[in-house]
Amino acid sequence: MRQSSVRGDRSRRRRRQPDAQELGWDDSLYEDKGLPPDAPGWTPPEGSAVPAGDGAGNDDGADAGGHRKGGRPRKGKGRKVLRWTALTVAVVLVGAAGAGYWYYEHLNANLRKAPRSLGGNGLKKPDPNAFGQTPLNILLLGSDGRNSKKNIELGGARQDADRKPLADVQMLVHVSADRSSMSVLSIPRDTRVTIPKCTDPKNGAVYPQTTGAINQSLQHGGPGCTLATWQELTGVYIDHFMMVDFSGVVDMADAIGGVPVCVDNNVYSHDSKGHGSGLRLTKGTHPVKGVQALQWLRTRYGFEDNTDIGRAKAQHMYMNSMVRQLKKGTKLTNPGQLRDLAEAATKALTVDDGLDTVKKLYDLGGDLSRVPTKRITMVTMPWVYGPGEAYVLPKPGDADATFALLRNDTALDGKDRKKKPAGDPKASTPKDQLEVVVQNGTNSTVSGPASGRAKVVQQQLANLGYGAASTNSVLTSQADTTLTYHDAARRGDALAVAKALGLPKSAVRESSSATGMRLVVGNDWRSGTAYPKQQDGGKTADKAPDSADALNGEDTKACMKVNPQYSF
Repeated sequence: MRQSSVRGDRSRRRRRQPDAQELGWDDSLYEDKGLPPDAPGWTPPEGSAVPAGDGAGNDDGADAGGHRKGGRPRKGKGRKVLRWTALTVAVVLVGAAGAGYWYYEHLNANLRKAPRSLGGNGLKKPDPNAFGQTPLNILLLGSDGRNSKKNIELGGARQDADRKPLADVQMLVHVSADRSSMSVLSIPRDTRVTIPKCTDPKNGAVYPQTTGAINQSLQHGGPGCTLATWQELTGVYIDHFMMVDFSGVVDMADAIGGVPVCVDNNVYSHDSKGHGSGLRLTKGTHPVKGVQALQWLRTRYGFEDNTDIGRAKAQHMYMNSMVRQLKKGTKLTNPGQLRDLAEAATKALTVDDGLDTVKKLYDLGGDLSRVPTKRITMVTMPWVYGPGEAYVLPKPGDADATFALLRNDTALDGKDRKKKPAGDPKASTPKDQLEVVVQNGTNSTVSGPASGRAKVVQQQLANLGYGAASTNSVLTSQADTTLTYHDAARRGDALAVAKALGLPKSAVRESSSATGMRLVVGNDWRSGTAYPKQQDGGKTADKAPDSADALNGEDTKACMKVNPQYSF
């Protein structure tokens, strides 16, 4: 296909948003005020679609800094959400349609790039397993930026056009090392966390370490600071981020013919105070697309207890349903439509500098597509209210158990095949001849490193008879203490070392990249000569806790519970 004909076709087929008359809105009363039709007191025509949020772009009376007025936690805010889902898939589908390389180069120029991490955390990518495989972790962000005319039209809040955006949607996608499962973890945007020191790559501004809502981390230099915040909170190394602040979900939902969603009762997300997304559906399953799909993803008032927790569940249902639609064979065959989607997607995306080409995005899509739908699990971080219900906190025990599953590359659905590690469980090397290199992995940005840990543990090994143990002076960061070995024949020796120090068997791992036996003392062992006893007796969880509210990718019966206050 010649470049000239492609450009001509694209210009003729350029998509646009429907105007007020096409949607059945009468906006004559608001045209001078710049207000959308669902301003307080406005009632839409029966059966018509309505825009989301109030005249200021908020659906819950929250201020621009991310806090809810009146003391209650700001659990929801009408912003653009989950654009990345549609946009990423659109890019992948364009590649699958056979676009020429010249067009890839054009799309590459559309992408915005930013550094992967802005924090000082020395967290390293996990060692590959015995087969040379490593898991893949991608942080997906949806911002509420008003950086374009279309963003302002969909979200309102013209007065916020110059405000730094908040990361109001945050999800971590974990793809297992063998690509057999995918776990998606959402964190409520009002979760109170430590935001590490970050430096803005654009102007060199330094933001000191602070405590605040996790969505505010984006204002501390960009998505690289949000990634650093996640790493500090979860202990999970994150390979890439993708951030979107555009309404591509509308185009994508249209392109695949709608995404089926279910409500257990009639719902109208709107009240006399202007709260709500405007979503109006009757009881049952409906294919939503266009503006209505956007409303579904933004709805908080009307689902469950009218909080951001219910909205996250609705987003999980939408994502799972979209994946099922695509895997079922939904096709995008119109070349002009595909190109328009690709243009919108790449112009909307901000990616890290390791994911800075469409080819890399396409390869990433290939990795994701290998995961069977039945092995996709979506959860929300277990949480509890903070004092006065002004924010939420990770739930003690359950939240870290969920993070640990991701760190250990264990699927959240509990359906991983139990494989017995190869190798003789008996030690074969005399203690005084076994070379073990000990390294300090306590380089926490928040807590600071625990100095001398490698030397203390190395000396303890010597006291236990392991006289050939030595230290590596390079400081690193790791949440969990691990003992890696380089081939199956050394497993027995590694287990013997672990037993002597009181380490659980789960800490012992074979790695194809190991050149010997290496013990990294993690942040779970910051003091003492014996590994701390774990409250669970050293057992490792094999699935997400019930409080994570897991949803399986093949659950076609999932249906959102409608809050009675928003039913009709």
